[in-house]
Amino acid sequence: MTASDNGVVHLADYRAPAWRVEQVELEFDLDISATRVLARLHLRRGAGAAQPLRLDGAGQELHAIRLDGRALEPHEYQLDAQSLTVFAVDDGAVLETEAGLAPDANSALSGLYLSGSAGAGFLLTQCEAEGFRRITWYPDRPDVLARFRVLLRADRQRFPVLLANGNPAGSGELEDGRHWAAWDDPHPKPSYLFALVAGRLEQIEQDYTTADGRAVKLRIFAEADAIDRCGYAMDALVRAMRWDEQRYGRNYDLDVFHIVATHDFNMGAMENKGLNIFNAKYLLADPQRSSDEDYAHVEAIVAHEYFHNWTGNRVTCRDWFQLSLKEGLTVYREQQFSAEMNSATLKRIEDVQVLRRAQFTEDAGPLAHAVRPERYSAIDNFYTATVYDKGAELVRMIAGRLGETAWRRGMDEYFRRHDGEAATVEQFLAALGDANGVDLSAYLAWYAQAGTPQLQARGTYDAAARRYRLDLRQRTAPTPGQARKQALPIPLRVALLGADGRALPLRREAGAAPQDECVVELDAASRCFEFVDIDAPRVASLLRGFSAPVQLSTDQGADDLAFLLRFESDGFNRWEAAQQLARRAFERVLGGAQNVPELDIWCDTLAGLFDDAALDPALLAELLTPPELNELAQPCTPLDPAAVFAARERLEQALAQRLGAALEQRHAALLKTERGGLDGAARGRRRLLNRCLRLWLRQDPAQAQEIAATRYVLAASMSERLAALAGLLADGAESGEKALQDFERRYDNDPVTLDKWFALQATIPRPDTVERVAGLLRHARFSLRNPNRVSALLMGFAARNPLAFHRPDGAGYVLIEQALAEIDSLNPTTAARLATALKDWARLEPGRRALLQAALQRLAAGARSQDLADILRRTLGDS
Repeated sequence: MTASDNGVVHLADYRAPAWRVEQVELEFDLDISATRVLARLHLRRGAGAAQPLRLDGAGQELHAIRLDGRALEPHEYQLDAQSLTVFAVDDGAVLETEAGLAPDANSALSGLYLSGSAGAGFLLTQCEAEGFRRITWYPDRPDVLARFRVLLRADRQRFPVLLANGNPAGSGELEDGRHWAAWDDPHPKPSYLFALVAGRLEQIEQDYTTADGRAVKLRIFAEADAIDRCGYAMDALVRAMRWDEQRYGRNYDLDVFHIVATHDFNMGAMENKGLNIFNAKYLLADPQRSSDEDYAHVEAIVAHEYFHNWTGNRVTCRDWFQLSLKEGLTVYREQQFSAEMNSATLKRIEDVQVLRRAQFTEDAGPLAHAVRPERYSAIDNFYTATVYDKGAELVRMIAGRLGETAWRRGMDEYFRRHDGEAATVEQFLAALGDANGVDLSAYLAWYAQAGTPQLQARGTYDAAARRYRLDLRQRTAPTPGQARKQALPIPLRVALLGADGRALPLRREAGAAPQDECVVELDAASRCFEFVDIDAPRVASLLRGFSAPVQLSTDQGADDLAFLLRFESDGFNRWEAAQQLARRAFERVLGGAQNVPELDIWCDTLAGLFDDAALDPALLAELLTPPELNELAQPCTPLDPAAVFAARERLEQALAQRLGAALEQRHAALLKTERGGLDGAARGRRRLLNRCLRLWLRQDPAQAQEIAATRYVLAASMSERLAALAGLLADGAESGEKALQDFERRYDNDPVTLDKWFALQATIPRPDTVERVAGLLRHARFSLRNPNRVSALLMGFAARNPLAFHRPDGAGYVLIEQALAEIDSLNPTTAARLATALKDWARLEPGRRALLQAALQRLAAGARSQDLADILRRTLGDS
């Protein structure tokens, strides 16, 4: 597909490619500043009438062009900044181009670029979504699948490691100290999955035999100072490969599987066929430098990229509108894996927390878009929480609708039908449905409609008839470009609990087999469901396991929520009851109420659970944590960020005072067991230990600060050290600044860990953090060219520190405005991502709103890249 005159690409305009490529032969003469690329394309005519051959291309110099071995005259082709068109091409022709690239000048980190310094760094590629056109001229779209053969040549001393997709196909020596390596990928793939890496890298290696008997060499590559931190990633990879064989019957299909770590990367990781490239922060892990959260991310993202081998590579997406077909599906598979490796309840809570903090807020603002949008201006801007996280929730919802056995049967059919093809959401749902004799086409509306459905539930009990009636209504608010919304199919997991907390037997009709839990599907604007033979239900447990990505409101009172918090057997709904109680208390506090019964009930109920020895410490830590600021702020219009912060602080203070001396006692007991272990039980205890410290700092600051300072020095793990330091900084303790200086000294030469140092300071909840961040922009270790550092400092400040970023004088806005203008000239992808933190400007109270709007307008007037211009245009309301 090509863009229209205004740069917008529409789903409705999709046409099959006029030209296909059967095979690609690439030869690279690699150099830091002057790389030459020879591309040989074996072409076949595609769909439709005969058209000239149009190839995408950008940022390269054309040195030669030949068709079937003959050099073309200037009148036989046309070259511009975005394409190369050849006018007279026969079916079966071979086109050769020679291009010149300057990797060290490529600050956008798309295409072929240099990671690190010219003297010590290495070359690598990033081609998703449209980076391959920066390497050579090609039909750079996901529905053109070809077999790739690659020959790499380079100076052996400077580039001893030469990697590309597929299986190794030979290597050898050349003159003048150069060498070569050939790679052959037998599986057709789109150009966005092409990859190469060249440089001085160390490796770890492990043998693996697939369930169908293939011997595979697993290798992870990293620079010398990082290779000793790759062992956990290798372990996670082996577990992911075995899990995919057992859970989905999917075996790996090449002789080697390679992963490479880099500190310069726009994404988290990339699933290139047989050669995954990882942002180092999601690959490196060791107990002294990595937190429990880091370990979880490494495990999940290694699995995610491996799972793409089938859901994304073997079956790819037809066009970029179908992006969630690979990303949402693979996130769901990753979530399944992580839940089975760890605690399923905690994993579900964490996934919903991410959804609410990132995706629900996206759905409620000017950047709202459907999981499968109808149009885009810059595809890089649609790698969003909606595509990934809401997309995963849609897959989970459908899998739950089918059941485990039927889901596996449907996935088997999907792979059988579309292996080696570029598929669509319609084909995915058809395969799942056809395999099980059900029609899932109604779920297409979920992919097409933006916004979070508001689900209202009301329950009534008829004691005389022993019937329970559940009335459900749904509504989705208008979003940009979609004023009218349709009703969606919403599956709702339901249980009715008795006075003792046990689930009552449910029957939809007399004589039916009873169930402790059932699923009802709301497939219209409103419906009622009845359950018969019900004896005295105490409370309804609705949307168990978060069975659909909706916002649920009920007629349950605070006492009902406290009952669920005490007795609910569904771990997610138990946590959700605590969250709802906290939200209701927050709303009353924000409204100015002094006497808040909901706050007392929340605190009293949690105090009753605090010493429950049978309660999982990690779950207790989550129960003791109210919703984050951006969740609480979401319904607030006009929004005063300082007032929201103060109201949440009152909740934390009230809970801390209610728990009282029990906090110090529980903290001391947990601290005795802390040895830095990495097993699930140790991580759970550490989670509660750190939560107790945070609350204790509110309850008894003087004593808790002294303990926190000691904990920082003697910490057995990075999670403990970070929690102690964050608590000291938030409280403004003098010992916090000393600890901060110590942290910098300890980890000054470790980029991944030093990012934590920048992020900690960016998120200190004090107004003067603006000046601190401004100073850190001039720090010797800070660079606007590095996406990780920009994310740690500037995204941490703008997206996760509302008190400082929204300082009433607008200083935070000016700081981000100036940084964005500079980043846009270096790396448009990073600039656009940072700009999304400004999306809620229109909800602010008038003073802040005017200041942030002015900053946005100035940025929009001077935006250099299409990526940033697109985000700003939509943020300001020009959809």
